[in-house]
Amino acid sequence: MTTKKLPNATAVYLLALLSICVFCFAGIGVIPAVISYLLAGKSEKIYVANPESYSNFSTIKKGKIIAIVALVLNLMIMGIAIWTLTTIGWDAWSDEFVRKWNAGLDTNGGY
Repeated sequence: MTTKKLPNATAVYLLALLSICVFCFAGIGVIPAVISYLLAGKSEKIYVANPESYSNFSTIKKGKIIAIVALVLNLMIMGIAIWTLTTIGWDAWSDEFVRKWNAGLDTNGGY
């Protein structure tokens, strides 16, 4: 009997890795992490229906684990961003950012 590859295995893995790479950008990696997790769930259902027919279930499992880790990281970053903005406010945060930006320009000669 020949074995096939599960659908979306590469997409699950790549989306999970992408979400890990972009988690520091205000939690935007939640989107690919959730998509990866949902695609992994669909592929797992296909595998459970006929496990002898598919050969790359380990890729799905790895992608799902990475997606869960990425989802946790992204939710933590989003929580920290929301907490920071609600405690000090947008104005105070942006004023501090501009102050440090200008201080960096002054110390580095404007480069």
